[in-house]
Amino acid sequence: MTRHLITSAIPYINGIKHLGNLVGSQLPADLFARFQRARGKEVLFICATDEHGTPAELAAAKAGKPVAEYCADMHDIQAKIAQGFRLSFDHFGRSSSSQNHKLTQHFAGQLAKAGLIKEVSETQMYSPTDGRYLPDRYIEGTCPNCGFEDARGDQCDNCTKQLDPTDLINPRSTVSGATDLEQRETKHLYLRQSEMRDKLQTWIDSKTDWPILTTSIAKKWLNDGDGLQDRGITRDLDWGIPVKNGDADWPGMDGKVFYVWFDAPIEYIAASQEWVDAGKGDDWERWWRTDKGAQDVTYTQFMGKDNVPFHTLSFPATILGSGEPWKLVDYIKSFNYLNYDGGQFSTSRGRGVFMDQALDILPADYWRWWLLSHAPESSDAEFTWDNFQASVNKDLADVLGNFVSRITKFCRSKFGEVVPEGGTWGELETTLIADIETRIRAYETHMEAMEVRKSAAELRAIWVAGNEYLQSAAPWSTFKENPEQAAAQVRLALNLIRLYAVLSSPFIPDASDTLMAAMQCDDMEWPSDFTAALAKLPVGHSFTVPDVTFRKISDEEREGWQEKFAGTRS
Repeated sequence: MTRHLITSAIPYINGIKHLGNLVGSQLPADLFARFQRARGKEVLFICATDEHGTPAELAAAKAGKPVAEYCADMHDIQAKIAQGFRLSFDHFGRSSSSQNHKLTQHFAGQLAKAGLIKEVSETQMYSPTDGRYLPDRYIEGTCPNCGFEDARGDQCDNCTKQLDPTDLINPRSTVSGATDLEQRETKHLYLRQSEMRDKLQTWIDSKTDWPILTTSIAKKWLNDGDGLQDRGITRDLDWGIPVKNGDADWPGMDGKVFYVWFDAPIEYIAASQEWVDAGKGDDWERWWRTDKGAQDVTYTQFMGKDNVPFHTLSFPATILGSGEPWKLVDYIKSFNYLNYDGGQFSTSRGRGVFMDQALDILPADYWRWWLLSHAPESSDAEFTWDNFQASVNKDLADVLGNFVSRITKFCRSKFGEVVPEGGTWGELETTLIADIETRIRAYETHMEAMEVRKSAAELRAIWVAGNEYLQSAAPWSTFKENPEQAAAQVRLALNLIRLYAVLSSPFIPDASDTLMAAMQCDDMEWPSDFTAALAKLPVGHSFTVPDVTFRKISDEEREGWQEKFAGTRS
């Protein structure tokens, strides 16, 4: 049986994430993990908080807390919000863990042994006003490639070009706004990525099934301009993983830490160690070491397109360069950006709806359904309140919720709260069953391929098929002439509710649980024998009429939210 290792890009610790972050990595990863578990596959789903670097230091200073305390508090907050969205991580780790410290230092040592680390004396931006060296992300200026005025010192968000702070035109400190930046000499370690170019090219070329978005970004970074560049892996900071060569001190590197981009992806492995050390698992190496069984693992990563370069080039360079039998990713599912009402979501600029705010407005399933059914796969997508209201009202309330409400209330009124006896299926039922079975197989195909929007559309079509059947069969009319035939129609429809709960559980897990509870059934077996699946609730089986599965969003609510969440957050 294939085992599935699934990782989501790990979110920065500095603040609560917005809906664009959620749909770009964690939520589709959760969808895929839930689907594989539902089909009986063994899954390890890992995520963590990315806690090192200046973002954490500055956020802690702003909050008036020591950085370690701030990170611990924010980890708990992000973990709680993840639970609120029903993200089913097997472990939600921390990149500041002792496991990640040790493993990052180990990888650095292995890379040094392989001749893939070099010491470089370089000039780095220093801000006299701030009294510190400024990391790349805390310098902004005009991109020399596209002219974007708010490009960061490591990358331009507009054209995605990799940058160094010295490349920026009119650079400024994002800490203080100071422009009197000066270059000072300092020594750092560089990962010789250029030496790995041919191996990376061969590896990327072998991934013919990857999304175009993933491969196009990887090949652009690999081949554009001067090609893959060596990259600094250390920084002059207080907070981070101390630079060591394995367990040994690294001469000349006192007081320096590993750069966050280097240690953050290593946390995927370290978090799996944390999972075992927390007593949740018994063997992390069988997931990560090909000499310990990981050759039978399918490893899938989920991320926004801005994270693709690090996961297709830098992290694989670390893994391959170590010379050790670590598991490489098999498939990278990348996403474009989700924009917000004509602008961009931005954590740093406080623009858009944030995850905690969303849960204060409506339960998780409302957001999960809209985000996944509008996932920015082939192009950027945009959240608007009008579209959100329409999707919730039409898909969740009018289609799924209406089906459940109509049939359970009708059965209660005519047969009581039990699955009724009598009648047999006719041509209408046979046609419905064949249609839904075909659609379920298409749904499974899309889910296996991680085609999120197509999966949502097929699931909705399965719900619609039930409603169209009720309209055609009209058991309320049939009952007047042939109560036994109406009983057969109702029996089929009640079993469809259970089937819908099973099929819908990866998208809307709370609603799935609610429907299963109403049907008084705990059999979540994925349908392989379709006829048997529609007889799981036998004659005489009791059920209860559930409360409203999904309520509609009123125009007044929509207008209020649109005004309240106009794209800023203090």
